[in-house]
Amino acid sequence: MLRLTIALLLVLAGPAPAQQKDRKGQKPPPMPPVRVNILNVCAPSDVEQKQIAAALARVPQRPSFGRDYEVTRGHTTTDDGSASDWVRIRREYLKDAPLRAVQFSFIVDAKDNRETLVFYTRDTRDVLQVALEDEVSAGTSSAMVLAADTPVTHVRVERFGKPSVVLARCPNVDQSAYEPLFRAASQIMSGYRTRLQVKQIVPSELGRMVASPADGRPPPNLKPMGKGSASESKK
Repeated sequence: MLRLTIALLLVLAGPAPAQQKDRKGQKPPPMPPVRVNILNVCAPSDVEQKQIAAALARVPQRPSFGRDYEVTRGHTTTDDGSASDWVRIRREYLKDAPLRAVQFSFIVDAKDNRETLVFYTRDTRDVLQVALEDEVSAGTSSAMVLAADTPVTHVRVERFGKPSVVLARCPNVDQSAYEPLFRAASQIMSGYRTRLQVKQIVPSELGRMVASPADGRPPPNLKPMGKGSASESKK
């Protein structure tokens, strides 16, 4: 009986080392590659400066727009409870233009007023879009912000399959070498404020809205459309 018990134990224990060997011999599944891109937004390299300059140079100073346009306004509440009112103006370029469309956004929240101007390229093999942005502290009316022609403080070039190229205003950093880029971006923003008639449209559209409605009611003369509502659209 003792011999049978020992034999059974040896039979049961025998496959274990082989199984362990097989498991040890197996290669772990390959981990997906991790790529970390660090953007030096305060001091882009010479190559990045040339890329930003080239992207800004492609923006037409005197654009020829098609007949299609869109003006929308809305009120948005995020998951953390913060809220903003916004107005967007979008124009389409003619089909032979290197750019496909331009969109201006004016956003008002509890912290600041923010202007964003985005250009969408037609040929997306290199640059997808170019975005210019500036902001002014809250408490100033939209009409005053737009009339002030606030300089651009943030330039972003989105590229296909490559990291974005970014230039941003940074306090306590000598950015004198980048002033030509900031100046070119600000001139573009100023020109498109006029060409998109934002100084007339944005204050008028914001004036039609109920400021931060606490009861969830939509702005006057608008039907409920979720978090945002469209005021005018032509396609």
